Amino acid sequence: MAHAENEVTINRPATEVFAFLADGLNNPKWRTGVQSIALKEGVAGESGAVYSQTLTGPKGRPLQGDYKITDAQPGRLLAFQVVAGPARPVGRYALTETGDGTRVHFSLDLKLPVLMRVLDSLVTKTMESEVAQLRNLKEIIEAG
Repeated sequence: MAHAENEVTINRPATEVFAFLADGLNNPKWRTGVQSIALKEGVAGESGAVYSQTLTGPKGRPLQGDYKITDAQPGRLLAFQVVAGPARPVGRYALTETGDGTRVHFSLDLKLPVLMRVLDSLVTKTMESEVAQLRNLKEIIEAG
């Protein structure tokens, strides 16, 4: 299984961090590979919401990466499943209030089919790059 995780502390309350993360329309502000995004169905930031997302794929080609929010616990947890595209990881943002703000732990997991396991290290690198963007999230939210 391909796995990546990262953690950052953001100097803002957990409810504010959650609200920003839960609104998928904020993704282009901090995730460099997001070309476009729209709420496809459901209520923004709630379980069941589906976002249609176009990402920058290999060689700059557009790639679908639609995702569905599978669990939304304001101020605590936001989980999702990618539902379109060649790779369909599950991810979660676990939020914990600290004395200095909110610790955000972001993890991605992808079970690769047997025939694609030779790509495990490449997929893991891509996922590691994605979770590393938490530093961008911190900068954007703290800048207000």
